[in-house]
Amino acid sequence: MTSLLQVDQLSRYFGPTRAVADLSFTVERGEILGFLGPNGAGKSTTMKMMTGNLAPSAGQITINGFDLLEQPRQAKAQIGYLPEQPPVYRELTVDEYLGYCARLNRIERGRLRVAVDTAKERCGLTEVGRRLIGNLSKGFQQRVGIAQAIIHMPELIVLDEPTVGLDPIQIREIRALIRNLGEEHSVILSTHILPEVKSVCDRVQIIDKGELVYTDTIAGMDRRMQSSSLMLAMHRPPVEQDFLSIPGVISVESANTEYMRIHFDPQNNPAQQLVAASVAGGWGLYELTPERLSLEQVFVDITCTEHDETRAGEGAS
Repeated sequence: MTSLLQVDQLSRYFGPTRAVADLSFTVERGEILGFLGPNGAGKSTTMKMMTGNLAPSAGQITINGFDLLEQPRQAKAQIGYLPEQPPVYRELTVDEYLGYCARLNRIERGRLRVAVDTAKERCGLTEVGRRLIGNLSKGFQQRVGIAQAIIHMPELIVLDEPTVGLDPIQIREIRALIRNLGEEHSVILSTHILPEVKSVCDRVQIIDKGELVYTDTIAGMDRRMQSSSLMLAMHRPPVEQDFLSIPGVISVESANTEYMRIHFDPQNNPAQQLVAASVAGGWGLYELTPERLSLEQVFVDITCTEHDETRAGEGAS
């Protein structure tokens, strides 16, 4: 089955500055893809190219079988786009604005009212149709921005930083809305907020300095977050060699006078043997805790490793 979106060798330069370099990835039908990266990584530039708002320096973008450069009208009809700054007109009511957006998307006059009502219902805007957009809260303005992106029922929805500047309640509501959209559309969610990807996406990819440095399913990232270390607390800890003699233990470090961190082979967890050795040796073990990396630590590890490898390569050349 052909992917809904195919991006091949996409690059963009601003003068001598490389913003995006040889980026290639796909988005499958019905998938929510988290496009993750630090500020300045090239996320928004990539979003603008994928939606036809910025010409690439090189590369190809195909959306539902249409080449974005060769068949721009057909390709753009497959996309709904919410840029980082929602393109709403504050002086219009919600109904007026969405009607305008429906006409821009060439929705037939006979279907226009149904399209507007459907978008409002899906985005929780039914009760505010007659209100001026400028008088709505930021969260509701963001909902209006999403409504304009889905009013023509596109195959692919691209959301660039949809929860920036919202309060925690609004963030929770927008995330729930994105999950609901994922039931009928493919969604690309561009963000630098790590918990956002974890809570709504099926797959994640990380871009850094314009390059794709990581891609995996959320389940795969969860596995990566499982650290191969144990934290032990003992009243009478043994010497280091007693730990190293246990199969699977790779190294030992002292956290403080009572806590020890045990690093082990992921294929050979020594927890059970450590408990048995503690009983036999009278170590006074009273705590054994598997350590787990945070999503932030995984992100930093991936991006910093990429930077280190780049610097090492430059030094070698």
